[in-house]
Amino acid sequence: MTSRREFLAASASLAVRPAFGQSSDLAGLTLKQASDLLRSKRASPLDLTEACLKRIEKYDPALHAFITVTAEQARATARAMEAEQRRGHWRGPLHGIPIALKDNIDTAGIRTTGGSELFQDRIPAEDAEVARRLKEAGAVLLGKLNLVEFAYGGNPTVTYFGTVHNPWALDRTPGGSSSGPGAAIAADLCFGTLGTDTAGSVRNPAANCGIVGFKPTYGRVSLRGVIPLSWTLDHVGPLCRTVEDAAILLNVVAGYDQPDPTTADVPVPDYTRALKASTARLRLGRPAAFFENLDPEVAKASDAALEVLRKLTAGVTEVQLPPSGNPAQIWGPEALAYHAKWFAESPEKYQPATRRQLQQSTQEQAADYAQAVRQVELLRRDISKVFTRVDLLVTPTLVSPPALIEPNPPPNAAAGRGTGPGRNNNAPFDVFGLPAISVPCGFTAAGLPLGLQIVGAPFAESTVLALAHAYEQATDWHLRRPTLNPAG
Repeated sequence: MTSRREFLAASASLAVRPAFGQSSDLAGLTLKQASDLLRSKRASPLDLTEACLKRIEKYDPALHAFITVTAEQARATARAMEAEQRRGHWRGPLHGIPIALKDNIDTAGIRTTGGSELFQDRIPAEDAEVARRLKEAGAVLLGKLNLVEFAYGGNPTVTYFGTVHNPWALDRTPGGSSSGPGAAIAADLCFGTLGTDTAGSVRNPAANCGIVGFKPTYGRVSLRGVIPLSWTLDHVGPLCRTVEDAAILLNVVAGYDQPDPTTADVPVPDYTRALKASTARLRLGRPAAFFENLDPEVAKASDAALEVLRKLTAGVTEVQLPPSGNPAQIWGPEALAYHAKWFAESPEKYQPATRRQLQQSTQEQAADYAQAVRQVELLRRDISKVFTRVDLLVTPTLVSPPALIEPNPPPNAAAGRGTGPGRNNNAPFDVFGLPAISVPCGFTAAGLPLGLQIVGAPFAESTVLALAHAYEQATDWHLRRPTLNPAG
């Protein structure tokens, strides 16, 4: 048996992912590599599925990334995808690829809990639109991933289904609220996931877990069938090992959904083609406020990343962004509006931290909420002016490395504003509704991953992906993986 001390020491070490064709573990491939392997019939969907299920069984007891594992259903889908391929039918890059979904995304016939005791037995009758699109693309669903209860915050202890741990060091946070998706990708438990992002909940775990997390433009991906935190601020986006994998997933889930009033009827390009675009003419903006009061190791990694980007682009200039206000004035009342009936009837079924936040929202004034929503609408129009001078913005994803897991952190510790240590570098871009990606950009001396955030103009996902991919190819941070041992 491996002791917890030995596991913690091992999980802090760095291991470079083997090159394609050298890995004896199929689960260690990127989504694109796995897809190419299936397309050439050098492996089957069932082979990939069994490889992932084996790792889930071996490592997830220590990580708690999954709430529900749908092993038999996944095997059945994998066999069906293999049979389709034998008949000459190929659905595309996700055909036969094992994925998992954050457990606030509805899946027909499979429980969707929101990480809460309240919904522990909730089984939706219909798929969320994004789940339906993934299923139509041939993806194999391995199960549902753990999260901060109802995506309300970033503390991985706030869930009915057990604290999620960071694969790089079990005593460190994987981030949140998409804590399960971040841990699952970092530990090679699946090839891709979808998370939700209201104040950074895709990019935060991506940075903490050394993976890629992409929040597209507000309205680019349907929210229908996703348990809401905030109708005004929620986004759905992929978490993957590489930028290319994120582009593949986004190709499938992006697009107008007429029954969803939040989606925009804007043409969707082929995001994988964007990866080939030149970045030489791109003008980058550095918002100074997002670089203030950084942890020294974050500052060092961010400065090094900017030096790489200067060589890939037309240069970096200082820019200033408009204040994004207090998004809690929006997500608080909107969360309360969704939960009002259940909160009144069964408050004890919510985690204490969630219960406190919902209770606080009962004190919000309608006028303050209305003004805050109006401000978001104006900001989403005005923010385009920033992109007359630059094409993309670059910031550290987070102001500090992955923190120690705290059962009872200070109130609103993950929702800080301003320029202090608690500042949230992610939330403003949910307010602005801009596409934003986090990519690995280094490690601390203790072997903890760090992230770089690249932000684009509205619906400029292709430009964001182009630079993120160019940076990824110019560095090797994305190749490094945590060394895991089974729980002891």
